[in-house]
Amino acid sequence: MHPGGPFWTKKDDGAWSIPKGEFADDEDPLTAAKREFREETGAEVAGEFRPLEPIRQAGGKLVLAWALESDFDPGALKSNTFSMEWPPKSGRQQPFPEIDRAAWFDLDIARQKILKSQQPLLDRLAATLRAGG
Repeated sequence: MHPGGPFWTKKDDGAWSIPKGEFADDEDPLTAAKREFREETGAEVAGEFRPLEPIRQAGGKLVLAWALESDFDPGALKSNTFSMEWPPKSGRQQPFPEIDRAAWFDLDIARQKILKSQQPLLDRLAATLRAGG
């Protein structure tokens, strides 16, 4: 998923991310992941979720992720929005989509597109696929 908003408009390689978000201590992480996917894409997701080994991003955030074989049409992306002051110091709040683009990539291209700190997730995905899991 490509992040929305004016700071990401001209960024591509190294800017993409998996759908993710915070979850409460009493919330099931997989339930939260499904919610975040729905909020960021507008689509429900179901199937056999295969957990990937967690990663820690450069900023220290622990990311839990799952692999899932599913069908998602990137053209059907319908993201939630956030508001921010734009242009800077204008005093005007403008809405922006949290995600402005979605696409499917093979692993080599995905390594170029995804945030550097999330690249290990692709290694974990490849290992899961090789193991038949």
